Amino acid sequence: MHATRVLSRIGVLSRIGVLSRAGVLAGAALLALAGSAGVAFADGAEDGDKPTEAGTSFRTATAIQPDQEATAEASTGDYLYWSFPADIGQRPTVHATVKLPDAAARHGDSTWQVDVYDGLRRHQACRIGAQTRTAAQDAATVELSCTLRTVRGWSEPWANDPLPGTYYARVTVTGLKADDLGLPMRASTTVTSSDAGGAQAVDGALAEPLVPGAGTKMAAASGEPEDGWASGLWSSRWLWTAGGGVLGALAGIGGYCLTRGSGRPARVPAGI
Repeated sequence: MHATRVLSRIGVLSRIGVLSRAGVLAGAALLALAGSAGVAFADGAEDGDKPTEAGTSFRTATAIQPDQEATAEASTGDYLYWSFPADIGQRPTVHATVKLPDAAARHGDSTWQVDVYDGLRRHQACRIGAQTRTAAQDAATVELSCTLRTVRGWSEPWANDPLPGTYYARVTVTGLKADDLGLPMRASTTVTSSDAGGAQAVDGALAEPLVPGAGTKMAAASGEPEDGWASGLWSSRWLWTAGGGVLGALAGIGGYCLTRGSGRPARVPAGI
């Protein structure tokens, strides 16, 4: 009787073990399916967030964020505008790729250009990058880039320094055969940004960033950095200044300790 009970208990435990293992496997399969579905949904959401059109003027420019790719289909000769935010201490770079019309339909070479304007619609110079390029008649694409100077927190009214606010990137063709106007083309634009650090900081800041006014059509669509606009009051220069002050004080104390000696020399008579 005792052996029968032991065998029955062993059978129950084995069945429980099998069921538990089956439950674990089923849970793992459900988690894998949920994970793959989540990844697919995230990918779809990211693809859906990509702008697929461009404006034709400053007022209708399509707003994009840094590291966000934007595409647009247009006709050769159109002006394509995108807007993006740039904050203090950043050094934006605009990358543009133009997929040219079919080579069989083109009649010659074409020259393409990317231009960048600040919130006051002042043309900004490119520090580095291929701002203008000529594509051969049989070329499939042409790539353009423009790296701006570091965005400053403040500048003189007469200066053309980049200031924080909304910037506009414009892609267009500047030279081609008249017969090629109107041919279908496709353009993609991405804006990247790097931090220049406190070495480029200035003593001052604008009261407000240069963004479209409330009365303009694109005011609602105008983007801003994900973490908001910088105040311009803080930079790594404060750390360097404080560190330099501490090192200077330590150097002064050390110099005093080395030069003051051990006190009154023993060979000097008292009272002198």
